[in-house]
Amino acid sequence: MTAVATASLAVTGCGVVSSAGLGLDALGDRLLDGKPGHTVPTADIVAEFPPRPLRVVSDEEVLAELGKRGLRYVDRLTTLGMVASGMALAGLEEGDPADTGVVLGTATGSIRSITEVARDTLVQDKPYLIHPGRFPNTVLNSAAGQIAIRNKLRGVNATVASGKLSTLSAVRYADTAIRLGRVTRLVVGGVEELSPPMAWAWHLAGDLGEQTAVGEGCAMFVLEDAATTNNRVLAEIPACEVGFHGRALADGLAACATRALAKAGVDAADVATVSLSAPSTDSALSHAERRGVEAALGRTPATVNVVDVVGECYSASGALQLAGLLALWRRWTPGDGAVGLVTSVGRDGNVGCLVVRDRRA
Repeated sequence: MTAVATASLAVTGCGVVSSAGLGLDALGDRLLDGKPGHTVPTADIVAEFPPRPLRVVSDEEVLAELGKRGLRYVDRLTTLGMVASGMALAGLEEGDPADTGVVLGTATGSIRSITEVARDTLVQDKPYLIHPGRFPNTVLNSAAGQIAIRNKLRGVNATVASGKLSTLSAVRYADTAIRLGRVTRLVVGGVEELSPPMAWAWHLAGDLGEQTAVGEGCAMFVLEDAATTNNRVLAEIPACEVGFHGRALADGLAACATRALAKAGVDAADVATVSLSAPSTDSALSHAERRGVEAALGRTPATVNVVDVVGECYSASGALQLAGLLALWRRWTPGDGAVGLVTSVGRDGNVGCLVVRDRRA
């Protein structure tokens, strides 16, 4: 039985930073032509990174957006979040800073900062000479705090860590906060930085296919109550469901997607496009994800694989998947009311599904 649709979250702003470039249009271009994002030549980084494809955000583009002032001790993870958040908020009706907050999805925060500070405690002479300016970057919620400070936001500030499901879990958190009246507007998304420790972890674990790139990026979205916002609405999110299903990923995703569709009041036949989390070269996860989607929808839908273009971005996966869906909708012009899904499956047994409705008309 289909449930009655509940109130939706409105996506009123979007900022994207990826190896494809800055903004939705840059990501849409790469998705349409199938070309991978910016890759650093292996010879330039062979001493630090493993021998596998990498998708890297351009430093020049990031600095052009932020400038250099005040960034001396800010890590890469935070700078990516700052750029995407600033882009998402640009051009929106100015709201009450005390009623606008940040919810950021990141599994670990900056792995590079954590490992560098940890290494200093082992190799430096006593008293170890750890630089105090770098220590705040090791704290999980540092990036969310810095984003709020830069944009002068004083509302709810939270960091949600849930592995590959971090972004979808952040959307669930944001939905609860807005519905309870804790805040009227939230900047929500996920971020991941490319670092040697993370790249080597993926490489040595053998969890990615040989041709699957490791990447980095961030996508942030301004979310508001769809019934009260005065800003132009890009899309609506009527439902987001997450859950733990152990090894039963396909069945778990099917159940999760079915719950989300029922909550949104959407018939499975109305879903036009699904933005997948697993790379097409990763047979185990990709097969489980596709089986779960097909079981929930009763058919094989049109799909989008953002990870094939920008690489495995882990914590930022869900955010970049949503951005990829919105980017393609700008090109395809599917029409007001078109419905898409953002699905996610993690090797830890977590699954999630986000229902998205185009509202650009």
